[in-house]
Amino acid sequence: MRDRKKIEESKGSTARWLNTYADMVTLLLTFFVMLFAMSNIDAQKFQEIIRSFQGTLGINYGGTSVRSNEVISQSMDHFADIDEYYSESRIIAGINEEMQEIEDMGKIYTQVQAYIKDNNLIDSVEILNEKSGLLIRFKENVLFDSGKADLKEDAKEILKRISQILSQFNNDIRIEGHTDNVPMNTPEFPSNWELSTKRAVNVLKYFIEESGFDPVRLSAVGYGEYHPVADNDTVEGRRKNRRVDIVILRTYTLNETSPKKGVSGTNEQR
Repeated sequence: MRDRKKIEESKGSTARWLNTYADMVTLLLTFFVMLFAMSNIDAQKFQEIIRSFQGTLGINYGGTSVRSNEVISQSMDHFADIDEYYSESRIIAGINEEMQEIEDMGKIYTQVQAYIKDNNLIDSVEILNEKSGLLIRFKENVLFDSGKADLKEDAKEILKRISQILSQFNNDIRIEGHTDNVPMNTPEFPSNWELSTKRAVNVLKYFIEESGFDPVRLSAVGYGEYHPVADNDTVEGRRKNRRVDIVILRTYTLNETSPKKGVSGTNEQR
């Protein structure tokens, strides 16, 4: 008798628990039905999407896959539009950057040319517009005495003003040393390679130490006698070949709209 009473009590408590669970399930079902009723889902498209995902996951119940589904195809069309948009945006951005660089190069040219004229340096300093960038050429002994690599005091004043102009812009700068073909053979400079390289490096160091240039922007190279701009068989030709060139490199080479660093560009008639 006592055992039967315990069983009945146990059945009663289970029934009460089931009632609570059933109420919760009913409420959840009602909630989701209400959400479904409030939405504007196209049932046919919804089923197509479900079948598409099933096909993608390898659970194809006779429906079409994502690749052939009309809804997904329309989405892919949108993605194609997005790709085209970003592609066009990059082209436009590149053109804008190139135009900005052209404007900056014009400003550099104008300011340097004005400085050259105002300080009567036309016979010793010139600025040229080349494919790789603007080239500021210091002729013969403007920066250094013959056979030397230490900057002259007058040269420091010139480089200081040039560096003030160039510091307003962000282009990389390459400093090139050149010599004539007269052999160089001293303990300090066993050949023209050492002399031309040391001169370029000393100009670079002046830009960094005295003008605060970011070293990342600068590079120095010595070409020795191997990039002449005139005939080394004449006195006048050798005089022209003894020079230091400061090249303000283009990020965009001429007639191009894609970025291309001028550091690796060709060397025109150095």
